[in-house]
Amino acid sequence: MGARGQGKVVRRRVFYIPGYDPIHPRRYRELYRKQSARQAAVSGHEIALKPRKSNGNFGWTVTARIEDEPVTADMEVLVWSDIVRGSMGDGIALTYLRMLHTAAAYIGSGALWRLMRLRKGPVIAALYPVVMLLFQAVIAVLAGYGVYRAGSWASPWLGLAGPLLGGGLGLVLGWAILDLFRRWDSKFFVYYLMHDYAFNARTLGAHPPELEARLAEFTDAVAAALASPVDEVLLVGHSSGAHLGVSVLADLIRSGRVPDGGPALGFLTLGQVVPMVSFLPRAWRLRNDLAFLSERPEVFWADVTAPGDGCAFALCDPVAVSGVAGPGKRWPLVFSAAFTQSLSPARWKALRWRFFRLHFQYLCAFDAPKDYDYFRITAGPLTLAQRYRDRPASRSRIETPVNRYTSTSP
Repeated sequence: MGARGQGKVVRRRVFYIPGYDPIHPRRYRELYRKQSARQAAVSGHEIALKPRKSNGNFGWTVTARIEDEPVTADMEVLVWSDIVRGSMGDGIALTYLRMLHTAAAYIGSGALWRLMRLRKGPVIAALYPVVMLLFQAVIAVLAGYGVYRAGSWASPWLGLAGPLLGGGLGLVLGWAILDLFRRWDSKFFVYYLMHDYAFNARTLGAHPPELEARLAEFTDAVAAALASPVDEVLLVGHSSGAHLGVSVLADLIRSGRVPDGGPALGFLTLGQVVPMVSFLPRAWRLRNDLAFLSERPEVFWADVTAPGDGCAFALCDPVAVSGVAGPGKRWPLVFSAAFTQSLSPARWKALRWRFFRLHFQYLCAFDAPKDYDYFRITAGPLTLAQRYRDRPASRSRIETPVNRYTSTSP
């Protein structure tokens, strides 16, 4: 087992925290399998996967030869998709109520305007489901009203039954249109995104009890890995999983479960949307964890985003912009995956307007990778700290604190 800081890895444990995703975690194994093969063809890696069982979570084992060094990496998805599915059970009417509550949370708190000062892309992404739900409602109302008017025009022949029949049929048609839009949501992602933003807005940024319990389980899993004979334990948080990872590692370090001389501890956040939560009034827990983790020597934290990802707060230092950076801040190292440079012109052209797909590009192969390669990081022979020890932060990163709510306790 390599002592922390030596940098060489023969065996690694990788924990991956997905974003707000209701789908079975096997999708991440398949994504890794397909994309690692593509990256291997470009970069000369040798990578093979086989399934593994791990404490009820979904995982797989990677055997690789990268940079002419053999490495074995045990990958594990820290699952919270059941919590996501439970939060998405609202019907049409409740989804519209969630929309109103979410809008009130972000507009009423002033968070929306401050988020727009950072990056407009993720704010537009947050407004998209609101606009689309309103558009769908307008279509349904107009169609229903048209049927009602037809019934009213028939009143000379049908009497009062005309408008009553038209009104009843109009309501049925309007509801049917809304239900049809809901059934088509796999194409438009309107309901999915609305539930995503509503998940944190419901509690104004506080973690709900069921999520807190799951984070405790995640913390135990990482602690157990740190006590095992590996050279590095790497926690990867993508999208909403980034801020969950912050709390997991803050709890881990506070509890004293990072052993001296044990495996290196790395934290990689990808496509983070931390400000969407940390800017809410009751996100005391997250802001406290951000401030704490940013100063800890036990971990190396790299935050990777890309301006081409319209769903992430690209190059926004999540600690600094949240207004909780202290004098001892050392993390995260913020830099860009540089999609426009790392993807071929043809591939960039094909992906440029596929916003949801681009948000997952961090987990995928690049045509001409620069210093960010997900497969070198997760299955290569260097620790995260060693790989990026001399990497400067992006000069175009945003560190201006614009959060109105900076308290770390109620």
